[in-house]
Amino acid sequence: MQTSGCSAEDSEPFALRVMGDSMLPEFTDGHIILVDPGLNLRHGVFAVLEYNGELLFGQYRREGEQQWLHYLNPAHQSVLLHTSYEVKGVVTQRATGRRKDIKHYEYPAA
Repeated sequence: MQTSGCSAEDSEPFALRVMGDSMLPEFTDGHIILVDPGLNLRHGVFAVLEYNGELLFGQYRREGEQQWLHYLNPAHQSVLLHTSYEVKGVVTQRATGRRKDIKHYEYPAA
């Protein structure tokens, strides 16, 4: 994950470049994701978290008291969130550099 130089603490949306294959097939290496730090974390959203000193991107899931970051690619194991983490934001859009490939993600209702 590579930052664009914008700060998530500003509450302004920022862009990140996806690195790796953990979120295939929905997000490929090189995709640009737009992240909104003003949205709350909810089950099922794609999110960027800081966990154990790393910036992670995955699908947030919660069942009862258990929380984890799920990777879409079955070759990658989900990360059970044992300790505290910082929510950097929720993904609202994916882009590849080609206008026709832009995809928007709806934020689920509470």
